[in-house]
Amino acid sequence: MARSKSSNAWLHEHVNDHYVHLAQKEGYRARAAYKLLEINEKDRLIRPGMWVADLGAAPGSWSQVAARLVGPQGRVFALDVLEMPPIPDVLFIQGDFREDEVLGRYTALLEGRSVDLVICDMAPNISGNAVTDQARSMLLCELALEFAQTHLKPGGDFLVKVFQGYGYNEYMAAMRATFAQVATRKPKASRDRSSEMYLLGKQKRG
Repeated sequence: MARSKSSNAWLHEHVNDHYVHLAQKEGYRARAAYKLLEINEKDRLIRPGMWVADLGAAPGSWSQVAARLVGPQGRVFALDVLEMPPIPDVLFIQGDFREDEVLGRYTALLEGRSVDLVICDMAPNISGNAVTDQARSMLLCELALEFAQTHLKPGGDFLVKVFQGYGYNEYMAAMRATFAQVATRKPKASRDRSSEMYLLGKQKRG
């Protein structure tokens, strides 16, 4: 079956992508690792000994980064609907974040303790319908924010991927109500054509 022009363009871009080659060289599972590394370099989010929740973790590049930076005294808790091969020092739950039973199994890992940082690179399966995809994306963002509101310690930080569109302004307002500071980040590793950006909520209000 012949590839479409768009899939050929994606393949060409992927094969020639600087961050893809760098990830392969440095042992990260995906180029997305460099988005988190760049944001962390600027904002110093991840420090030794921290407890980090990674929502939408597969294939695991953000968990790899977080585990390395928190070190042996820290903990990383990963969750995704997709299977994720094990990563040393990362506890993983596979399941749909939208289901209470899955969320219950995940939060049980925390043993009643609040986390220092929540990171979320989740995105829905793309249907091709822009309105539907935006609604699905915002639902995941809202659920991630609810998780942070419940399980993030006062003063903790929250990093989440968003797509600007329907619901964005309301979501930004909810972020500002929850955190002392809210900033936008567009790391160099984000492809120029992508509408994705990251919202960083710093210092969760007590």
